[in-house]
Amino acid sequence: MQPTLTPREFVDKWKQVTVKERSGYQEHFLDLCRLVGHPSPLDADPTGETYSFEAGAAKQGGGQGFADVWKRGFFALEYKGKHADLDKAYDQLLKYRESLLNPPLLIVSDLEKIIIHTNFTNTVKQVTTLTPDDLLTAVGMERLRNVFETPDAFKVAKTTEQVTREAAEKFAKIAELLRRYGADPHQAAHFLIRILFCLFAEDVGLLPKDLFRKLVENTLQRPKSFTQGLRSLFSSMASGGMYGADAIPHFNGGLFDSDTVIDLDSDSLRVLYDVSGLDWSSIEPSIFGTLFERSLDPNKRAQLGAHFTSREDILLIVEPVLMQPLLRRWAEVQQQVGELVQKRNQVASNQRAKLNNQIAQVLMAFSAELAAVRVLDPACGSGNFLYVALRLLLDLEKRVIAFANESGISSFFPLVSPKQIYGIEKDEYAYELAQITVWIGYIQWLRDNGFGAPLEPILRKLENIHNMDAILHIDAEGQASEPVWPQAEVIVGNPPFLGGSKLRRELGDTYTETIHKLYEGRIPASSDLVCYWFEKARFAIESKLAKRAGLIATQGIRSSVNRHVLSRINETGGMFLAWSDREWVLDGASVRVSMIGFDNGTEINRQVNGMSVLVINPDLTSELNLTIASTLSENENIAFVGSQKIGAFDISNDVAQDMLKANGNPNGNPNSDVIRPSKNASDVVGLPRNSWIIDFGVGMSLEDAAQYEKPFRYVEENVYPERSKNNREAYVKKWWQHGEARPAMRKALSNVKRFIATPRVAKHRIFVWLKAPTLPDHKLCVFAREDDYFFGILHSRVHEVWSLATSSRHGDGDEGGRPTYNNSTCFETFPFPWPPGQEPTADPKVQSIASAAKELVDKRDNWLNAASNDPQEKKKRTLTNLYNQRPTWLDLAHKKLDIAVLDAYGWPQDIADEEILSRLLGLNLERAGKGQSKSS
Repeated sequence: MQPTLTPREFVDKWKQVTVKERSGYQEHFLDLCRLVGHPSPLDADPTGETYSFEAGAAKQGGGQGFADVWKRGFFALEYKGKHADLDKAYDQLLKYRESLLNPPLLIVSDLEKIIIHTNFTNTVKQVTTLTPDDLLTAVGMERLRNVFETPDAFKVAKTTEQVTREAAEKFAKIAELLRRYGADPHQAAHFLIRILFCLFAEDVGLLPKDLFRKLVENTLQRPKSFTQGLRSLFSSMASGGMYGADAIPHFNGGLFDSDTVIDLDSDSLRVLYDVSGLDWSSIEPSIFGTLFERSLDPNKRAQLGAHFTSREDILLIVEPVLMQPLLRRWAEVQQQVGELVQKRNQVASNQRAKLNNQIAQVLMAFSAELAAVRVLDPACGSGNFLYVALRLLLDLEKRVIAFANESGISSFFPLVSPKQIYGIEKDEYAYELAQITVWIGYIQWLRDNGFGAPLEPILRKLENIHNMDAILHIDAEGQASEPVWPQAEVIVGNPPFLGGSKLRRELGDTYTETIHKLYEGRIPASSDLVCYWFEKARFAIESKLAKRAGLIATQGIRSSVNRHVLSRINETGGMFLAWSDREWVLDGASVRVSMIGFDNGTEINRQVNGMSVLVINPDLTSELNLTIASTLSENENIAFVGSQKIGAFDISNDVAQDMLKANGNPNGNPNSDVIRPSKNASDVVGLPRNSWIIDFGVGMSLEDAAQYEKPFRYVEENVYPERSKNNREAYVKKWWQHGEARPAMRKALSNVKRFIATPRVAKHRIFVWLKAPTLPDHKLCVFAREDDYFFGILHSRVHEVWSLATSSRHGDGDEGGRPTYNNSTCFETFPFPWPPGQEPTADPKVQSIASAAKELVDKRDNWLNAASNDPQEKKKRTLTNLYNQRPTWLDLAHKKLDIAVLDAYGWPQDIADEEILSRLLGLNLERAGKGQSKSS
């Protein structure tokens, strides 16, 4: 579509217009479309589903529209009359952007200037203003076209994470300078936290624009003047008042309870001036505390550039534990309000006021419920978990407010606030930061969602965050007791990770012995430190001082004595959430953790590793329903049970050699046609018998079999007497043949020079190579593949875990606990990294598996066949004995193979067995076309 209006014509026309917003905004937008050559909403989308005026106006509740113009995936635009307050228009868009599917651009206009706000996630926000004069330039017109065609052109490359990290790194320089000049570390930290809040307040508009930056700039060479000016600013922020010609709001909240200032020199001021140039409004609260704790605490400075825990990771535990029951309750409220709205819309207008009042009461009551929810983090660190919890509550309340608007009810200010957030933290640096993290996050959320700023005083002291030890209290007389935790509906957190064997070294003998005695009978003395937080949270739930808890621990909580605390949780309540194996960050390094959610046992929706389960066991496994796994067509005709004789067809080596040497058969053929080496399970894992077997194959007639005189005579004398009495007619009718000759197996093995075998029942899941024409016994399962790669997959931990979980059990007594490898359930359901026959043989991952498998077999063979003159020593060299001992070289060879196989799946090397099963089941269902996505 070509432009039908020139920039000059557009500007001249709208400079003269003085109509109100309602009278002119649609024509103004249609002129913008003509200006850039873009279709109008009606031309482009007659249905109005993706591009329309009055977006969201047609709600069943009769609420007002959320935007004057909306184009899905591009922008939402709100108009006001000339010279109106466009900040209010922007706030309106912020409140309802979710209902507009979060368009990347939020635009406001007063029929004169056009202000474009970016709305991209995890990037620094940018505001672009287009005046009429801008539209007379090529750059201005390009920006206007980008609104309609390429909104990503407004996206700032710098992420909020990058801004936060940069701010922390620069602040660390100031902290280092203060330490160098002898400032007390904790006083310096408190002082710098005040400064960083000033920088944030300036950039979000709580302080006059550039007030702090100008103070630094004007005193760069006059440090004493900076001290004097900053003291005056702190004093004004303490109670509100004038700072020069500027009015300063009342902040205080304990952060500005004095005008104490630490003197800075010119070097520090230059760094501070550099820091003040960052966009502090865009710092990310979920990582803010961690990064600034590292920048302020000299003991953690080395971790500043290391990894940190992301908000997405924190949400994995906080969201389901905190929000699951609230969302269920919200669904009930929505249904109740929907019924009232429907009733209201059916009555006369003079009767609607009463129903509107009822609707408002229901929604306000639910907001009050949200505002009454208390969240405790008993190891809150610098407040990351607390911020995420507060934000989740605020986000839900915003949905309530938007729903009220849709239902024709006026918006209201959120009731959720930081006063609902409780914390316990022993470290003074983290304790200081936790409070400011929560407040910065709260203020930022209000601004970013169109609710302005909190009422004064803007900051309130968070006395519900305590600087104390969470598991041990020592009173003035030195008496030990359990600290009393604040009462809260939900407990979440990331308690300290410290192994039980390290407690004395890290905490000292006195502390360790005291907590052992204090928690005796509840927590075994050798338990990891994190178990104490789990036990106290469990007790709080049992005592009805809390309802739900979600805590993180190292994977060690699933095993040994640590598991005791999880057993206690199941005894008095129950676990409803478990991530048994997740990557986490501890002191900047990646570790593997378990995440656990639990309550009093009333939660019926339970999940392990993202999958619904009926029960969660103390080792964080579940009754994973592997019976739903399907047979994979790609695995068919590869694995078989060996031949089942049903008769004494076995012969010794001496008898076999005598028959093999014999000649003179009527058919002129050698007896080697029907005499083959034989292997059973004992041959594979124990001392080989050097056994042979008479085998007339499949389909050989009695007449043809009889022409192999010696073998046939042996079968006639040793097999026929018993087979003739067999109850199965087929066995009697063809008595000279094996009862179950496995024709499919024979056909598959005829194409390979060697094949893989494993005992169906054995103490260890061991795989070996057998050479053709060896005939495998029915106690073996064999695989018609001759490549090392396939052998490596079968002998890997991944396949072993699956086979153990999908096997049946065999025998009585000592054999009763041993699993039976079934080719149908253990193999044909097993999803390989690539479907068999489709593996890319040239792929380095395939070659790595093959190489590791060959290395394993070669080392085993060298050990098994070691020269020795001692007959007793040779008898000991069996695979069963080898795997019983599992020497280091064997263990390392298997680990090398396991790493290669896990790499082929794209899974972590330290993945837990339960996670392997979960992922394999997902992959099985995907391959079988059951609609579930691949877990990898």
